[in-house]
Amino acid sequence: MPRPTAAQLVYGSCTVIFSTLAMLLLSQTSSGLGITVIALAALALGLLVAMTVPLPTVRTTEAPAASTEPAPQEQPVSSAL
Repeated sequence: MPRPTAAQLVYGSCTVIFSTLAMLLLSQTSSGLGITVIALAALALGLLVAMTVPLPTVRTTEAPAASTEPAPQEQPVSSAL
């Protein structure tokens, strides 16, 4: 399994922090069970966001295959006015 990139860590962490704060402020819960449920939901959401960040693609430069056919010759274009 590849290591997470810096972008994945940042997006996931920010999602966990901001979604936890938003859910706690909106729900106004003070019970331990409610806080636990909100924290677990925020962790799941952060994991989902971190895993859906596109991974960088590895570019490979390959030499074009040598062709045995001669290159097509250009035909001069005549313009008759």
